[in-house]
Amino acid sequence: MSQQQYVDRVLERFNMKGGKPVCIPLANYFKLSRVSCPTSQDEKEAMVVIPYSSAVGRLMYAMVCTRPDIAHAVEVVSRFLSNSGKEHWEAVKWILRYLKGSSNKCLCFRGSENLHRCRYGR
Repeated sequence: MSQQQYVDRVLERFNMKGGKPVCIPLANYFKLSRVSCPTSQDEKEAMVVIPYSSAVGRLMYAMVCTRPDIAHAVEVVSRFLSNSGKEHWEAVKWILRYLKGSSNKCLCFRGSENLHRCRYGR
């Protein structure tokens, strides 16, 4: 099962088609916490125009359907849906860049005969 077309549409929606691909779903240097959440009214107003929850929702859909490899990263960014900051948005864009570089990945299902052979070495 593949969602390559879906991923391509998501990348286009968030203007990430030209982004540089990365090879891991979330880099270690992202230390997302409540400290990164906006506190002033100006910071909160600046984040209103950023489609953070829409992007996270689309990532969740991809994760649930065919992309379990992004589960941890999506779980981390989804903690901040109610009060996201610029650093959180950067992490979401990172996940999108990961999807860009791995959009050809898919789930493959095998019949029970193949599973039996793999499991027991026959």
